[in-house]
Amino acid sequence: MVPAASENSLLRHQASHPAMGTVFSIAAYGPSAQHLHDHIVLCFREIDRLDDLMSHYNPASEISSINRHASATAVPVTPELFNLLEHALQLSVDTEGAFDITVGPLMKEWGFFCGCGRLPDQPALARSLQQIGYRQIILDPAAHTVRFARTGMELDLGAIGKGYAVDRVVTLLRAAGVARALVSSGTSSIYALGAPPGEPGWTISVCDPLDRRMQACSLRLRNMSISISGSYEKSFQLDGAVYSHLLDPRTGSPVKNMLMTAVTAAANTTSDALSTALFVSGLESAQRYLQHHPNLAALCYVPQPGSGLAQPVSLKSAAFALPADSLLSF
Repeated sequence: MVPAASENSLLRHQASHPAMGTVFSIAAYGPSAQHLHDHIVLCFREIDRLDDLMSHYNPASEISSINRHASATAVPVTPELFNLLEHALQLSVDTEGAFDITVGPLMKEWGFFCGCGRLPDQPALARSLQQIGYRQIILDPAAHTVRFARTGMELDLGAIGKGYAVDRVVTLLRAAGVARALVSSGTSSIYALGAPPGEPGWTISVCDPLDRRMQACSLRLRNMSISISGSYEKSFQLDGAVYSHLLDPRTGSPVKNMLMTAVTAAANTTSDALSTALFVSGLESAQRYLQHHPNLAALCYVPQPGSGLAQPVSLKSAAFALPADSLLSF
């Protein structure tokens, strides 16, 4: 820990680190540049640890071990990963299957796993749909094991893992006495810890889903997270149609009625998953979800057929009362 200092004497330190298929960045303020540097290095080590735990690209990861063996036997996992899987499955239940960490076979069939996408044939797509479904994951809380009820299944934490990593970084920074920091995993998940000196919160810009060079909106956050999912992240065109990597696990097809969702929540693990889930579920289901879950806000951009424009739709939980030290301002 370092002694408290006046706002005028605070120093800024910023660094970036590639991991999880993106670049994590941390910008932090404190009285000691060396203190900030040392703890940011520790944060990046934590991100690498989590990447080694959760990456389905890394054959030595715990997730890869589950994917290889869980169809044949119950696979023991660490308590940390087990708790994250439990949280992911609860989100699947709450979002009526719009969020599903078994979507990996579909991603591969559509060519988005390690490529730019392709149009699958219908028999192959039908086979992939038989290999997914969060209800086919069997968790044993007593033994901390995971098993698949179907062969060919696999887990993909891409829609929640980066958010979890951001939350872990924020926990480490707080424990180190760092009270002002902006932590991001690329542009998909961001946590605003405290605020920069002399400011009420961190200013976050959200790009236009139809032209990423343009700004769609900006907001100020303090002690809150925001996560963004957009069809612009990875897609391909064929015969005038655009196919996005954001797939509906219930139909096996890319989502067509949404361009981008931005979700704010208390934690990035939640906002990361929900930015994908609300993108997939559509406006009506998103509104229904927010009716039953407090302190969430979402900005959804829906396509306007024939106009080439995106219409923003703002949603908020029916029960919305942030803690006194938090800020959300559009």
